[in-house]
Amino acid sequence: MKKHLERFMDAGDVFAGFKTLFQGVQILFVAFGALVLVPLLTGLDPGVALCTAGIGTLIFQAATGMKVPIFLASSFAFVPAITYGVAAWGVPGTLCGLAASGLLYVALSFVVRVFGSGVVTRLFPPVVVGPVICVIGLSLAPSAVGMALGRSGGLQVVPAETALFIAGVSLLATLLAFLFGRSWIGLVPILVGIAAGYAVSAALGVVDYAGIAGAAWFSVPAFVFPAWNPAAVLFIVPVAIAPAIEHFGDILAIGSVTGKDYLKDPGIHRTMLGDGIATLAASFVGGPPNTTYSEVTGAVTLTRAYSPVIMTVAAVFAIVFAFVGKIGAGLQSIPPPVMGGVMVLLFGLIAGLGIKHLVVHQVDLGVQKNAVILSLVLVTGIGGLCIPIGEFELAGVGLAAIIGVVLNLLIPEPAGPGAR
Repeated sequence: MKKHLERFMDAGDVFAGFKTLFQGVQILFVAFGALVLVPLLTGLDPGVALCTAGIGTLIFQAATGMKVPIFLASSFAFVPAITYGVAAWGVPGTLCGLAASGLLYVALSFVVRVFGSGVVTRLFPPVVVGPVICVIGLSLAPSAVGMALGRSGGLQVVPAETALFIAGVSLLATLLAFLFGRSWIGLVPILVGIAAGYAVSAALGVVDYAGIAGAAWFSVPAFVFPAWNPAAVLFIVPVAIAPAIEHFGDILAIGSVTGKDYLKDPGIHRTMLGDGIATLAASFVGGPPNTTYSEVTGAVTLTRAYSPVIMTVAAVFAIVFAFVGKIGAGLQSIPPPVMGGVMVLLFGLIAGLGIKHLVVHQVDLGVQKNAVILSLVLVTGIGGLCIPIGEFELAGVGLAAIIGVVLNLLIPEPAGPGAR
């Protein structure tokens, strides 16, 4: 990392330096909408999320020798678990479970280093990962609809008719940017939707500016430290299975863009180690788990700017912005219907990614084993099945993931081609 930074600082080319700074800001802009959406949905502090995204990216670069042009930020896979955890145990207890998820990534990185990546894909095949991703998206559907109707915290904070209009504008703008956006617009549909919904909300007098006016320009984010909570560990750790597997796909995707094999150099074990340590670090100060961002891969594809230094610049700007109090206050002033309109599409797309995972890997649902795993994962995860274990409870996406893994290991493979 030091070598790359020295080359950047000693280049003697002012134009190239400003170009790199601009590219770094662009990367943060691309990731910004999704990055801050996770804390806004779960009750975590968006300033902390910004800070830990920057720190996490720098940790990832250190772990991988600054070879992969990746930006790390908030993972949507954990939204249901964090939302439930904050309501049940508060933020400190939930952070304990998130820290344990980071440790799981670290453990998996050592398993991959010793036994190779094949052992992970054998434990978590597409027939397990696909439906678990579906559950992550579909389990959030009631939250999205509730916010689109103007509800927050069980209260009707915006009249339903007004809320539906705002949510509709937010959703329409997001759809237009997602389907027809060109160049950078197509990479930031969430930001476009939020901006459009916020503008309409302001025109209708729904936005409360008191928090922004009272916020200081310089403000330390609301860092929170974890508190030991074994129930949160039991509940949240299984959720990490799906994003851990998706990590392989993200690294393959960025490798296909740059023309390099990152599975070998720096190695998937090092990229997962960086992901795990970044998530662990985030959980120790109140941030959501980190993950590699596909939006950033899209930006790298568009610009063909493959230098990891650009990600370093984006990380530094994220940390700086985290301490601008007006930014955090502005984010928290976004009305629920604005977020609800974006979420209706976003969470459906997450569920769609699960279906795509099954299709891409040609999972045959005519095979009884696959059909059983898919059915039970979907019903238990979406239906809200819970299993009490002493004073603890295993439920939600975590329980669905465990059921999928166990069934995959216990049910024998078909006897031959076409067997049912």
